[in-house]
Amino acid sequence: MKDRSPDSPARRLVLVTGPSGAGRSSAIRVLEDLGYETIDNMPLRLIRPLLEDPATDRPLALGMDPRNRHFSITAVTDALGQIAGVPGLVPELLYLDCATDVLLQRFSETRRRHPLAEEDRVEAGIQRELQLLNPLKARADVLIDTTALNVHQLRAEVEHWFAPEAATTLAVSIQSFSYKRGLPRSVDMVFDCRFLKNPYWEPALRSLTGQDAAVRDHIATDPRAQAFETKIRDLLLFLLPAHREEGKSHLSVAFGCTGGQHRSVAMAETLSTALAEAGWQVSTRHRELDRHKRNEGAG
Repeated sequence: MKDRSPDSPARRLVLVTGPSGAGRSSAIRVLEDLGYETIDNMPLRLIRPLLEDPATDRPLALGMDPRNRHFSITAVTDALGQIAGVPGLVPELLYLDCATDVLLQRFSETRRRHPLAEEDRVEAGIQRELQLLNPLKARADVLIDTTALNVHQLRAEVEHWFAPEAATTLAVSIQSFSYKRGLPRSVDMVFDCRFLKNPYWEPALRSLTGQDAAVRDHIATDPRAQAFETKIRDLLLFLLPAHREEGKSHLSVAFGCTGGQHRSVAMAETLSTALAEAGWQVSTRHRELDRHKRNEGAG
């Protein structure tokens, strides 16, 4: 592996695991918002080549999923040993735990199939996975029990352990979504963009997204667009300091339109840029665009 300068600050490397449904992906997203370079479902055999690439000094978080074909307790232990031997790296194992009955409830609510369950025996799959992961739970550097935590409380816990300085800041998450697929979960504020001029009806713009300048320019021709953007920006800039003073660590804002491709994406992008320029810590997600990318990747 390539050597780091002895004067370089130590780089944190967090391995994140835990039973399905306990919040591993949510914790990964929090670490990403905190500035970590994140890779979920990381094949363990690729950790060594990753560490050999000195492209960045950003802290690193790797999500490990028991469904991965290379996953085993021995493989994880070996990976931890490899990481511990790299000068300038500080490896930590974060384990997300959760009570069995709550995991059952979460799978029931989402109607997801448990990755280790045969047929519809979700509870058996949960027990099998917990037994598999027990040795890792025992050696975890940080263990967070998510049984009674909502997404905001989980964020606060992750920040407490991996970015204590973030406790005095307010992280803003801005996302776009399609009303056809329902409201996103656990958002604080929702703004409806469906009254704005719809680029979908322009054949040249239909296949584009709100991330494209042509789409944003088209929406801007709506005489209500600029006023809407200005009022929402001013409202958020008024509210964010108040939420921070109340001790809130995260605020989630969502913009919705019919398909989640044009108007909501454009508005989310515009407001994210405005808030970032005003000095706020902002992350941006586009639910429907991300879903399409995942589907294309699986094809």
